[in-house]
Amino acid sequence: MPAAHPTAFETELVAQRSYLMRFARLQLRNDAWAEDAVSETLLAALAKPLAFEARSQLKTWLVGILKHKIIDAIRQRQREVALDSGSDDDNADPLEHMAFKADGHFAEKPADWGNPEQELKSRQFMAVMDACTQKLPPVQGRLFLMREWLEMSSEDICKELALTPTNLYVQLHRARLRLRECLELHWFAAR
Repeated sequence: MPAAHPTAFETELVAQRSYLMRFARLQLRNDAWAEDAVSETLLAALAKPLAFEARSQLKTWLVGILKHKIIDAIRQRQREVALDSGSDDDNADPLEHMAFKADGHFAEKPADWGNPEQELKSRQFMAVMDACTQKLPPVQGRLFLMREWLEMSSEDICKELALTPTNLYVQLHRARLRLRECLELHWFAAR
């Protein structure tokens, strides 16, 4: 029996695999788990190709499926993932090196970021954002991605990872400050 040729849909799915792997690795920080999540995503898409109604880009649809697979993987493996305490630098207050006025405002205004919505749509911006996210300490990066990219509620994150709400908010605050600093340095200052 001759081998069947892949359909255009199957070819497009294969083309998205590397992006999906990068997205999964960022969140799961484990190549085997990321591979499993991406494989399950692609199998789900292949099982129901008519579910993709082209109301969005294929990549967007696949990321939506992958988000659910990642959340499932986190829940299944929560006891296997060790959140180390990180380095001393993780606990350093990023505000220490920033100058403030007596009234609590920044002594120097943050750099003008232009039109954030327009910048967010830029592929180059997303590449820098990915790089900045990867530079975050592992704990902060994982929590940031769970909250902002996977859109998990704070309650669910605290429950899944046995964190107090205060600890979660402090870690998210630190992650956002580091991302801001990285983006100002590598994106907004470079423009």
